Amino acid sequence: MENSLPEHRAGLGWSQQRLADELGVSRQTVISLEKGRYDPSLPVAFRLAQVFGCSIEDLFTPDTGAS
Repeated sequence: MENSLPEHRAGLGWSQQRLADELGVSRQTVISLEKGRYDPSLPVAFRLAQVFGCSIEDLFTPDTGAS
């Protein structure tokens, strides 16, 4: 799943640690989310959308490749 988390975070001028603190997760979790190595739980996805003032769909784009 692709995401625009780094762009949204940069738009607020926040560090990865600041976003982690806002979400109540570790900085390593934010790094993994931004790199697409980890898909967020539903509560974290909703919290991200709330923090950035957008919808979950604005943050994440599902993979569209055929399986």
